Amino acid sequence: MARSDLLIDLVEAERRGDKQRFKALVEAIIAEERANQHHLVADRLSELITTVGSSDLLARDAAATRVSDLVLEIVPSRTLASLHLRPVVRSAVEEVIEEHRRCDLLRSHGLEPRNRILLDGPPGNGKTSLAEAIATETMLPFYVVRYEGVVSSFLGETASRLDAVFEFARTRRCVLFFDEFDSIAKERADTNETGEIKRVVSTLLLQIDRLPAHVVVVCSTNHSELLDRAAWRRFQLRLELDSPTRSEATAFLDSMQARLGGDLGLAPDAGRQAQRGELRRARAGRGGHPAPVCARAARWRPG
Repeated sequence: MARSDLLIDLVEAERRGDKQRFKALVEAIIAEERANQHHLVADRLSELITTVGSSDLLARDAAATRVSDLVLEIVPSRTLASLHLRPVVRSAVEEVIEEHRRCDLLRSHGLEPRNRILLDGPPGNGKTSLAEAIATETMLPFYVVRYEGVVSSFLGETASRLDAVFEFARTRRCVLFFDEFDSIAKERADTNETGEIKRVVSTLLLQIDRLPAHVVVVCSTNHSELLDRAAWRRFQLRLELDSPTRSEATAFLDSMQARLGGDLGLAPDAGRQAQRGELRRARAGRGGHPAPVCARAARWRPG
């Protein structure tokens, strides 16, 4: 059964005629009922307030089937402890996770946990892994938006599909992940962009604003300069995941070597200057990805 505070707020919102607040509270009740495996109640409530999709009564959680081309559900397995993060990033993420674990306490004081996070940084620095770790630590389903299903060449279709994604997410407690966020949240002032992409960005930003606190939306980008200026203020938490320093990379390899229990064949300190030169050349030739050098430097020999 729904929490008493939600029911009280629901009646107050209806009495005041606050339709937006009323719908947000109903969505929170739907998410709670789904979490308690009360799918028939959740589906019935969802049918009554839905604005997209079929009006037929949904089968058990059939909404997930309807948007299977738009979002991909991944069972999260990475933990925050398994990631090598800088202290300021780890501390900020731990605070958000704690807020969602103790959301009832926050709501008793009229507060909501933060739920909109932007991750910025070069590729390969763990943005997707961090989003997955947030889902693991909060024990929420992890949904990744599939751009190949969302983006369409037909006028108005992309915005409509985005609406379907957010309509799906609002009625369940989950982590919704937008990778390469700059691909659909581009600067609208760019004269080279069409009117359609501007409508898509406007729809996207409005939907992010409407997300209830039980939906954690995480967006990542490695081209923050391309983001629409209005997109920045939508996020309550903005974290930069920079490339690791030499000491951080060394610590990571040392921990991997200890975990595997073997020799990774790392170069000794005296020869690392030459290795760093080779690493820089590899970065310059491969757009910042030193994977071939790392693979060669990490030849594992079991102990």
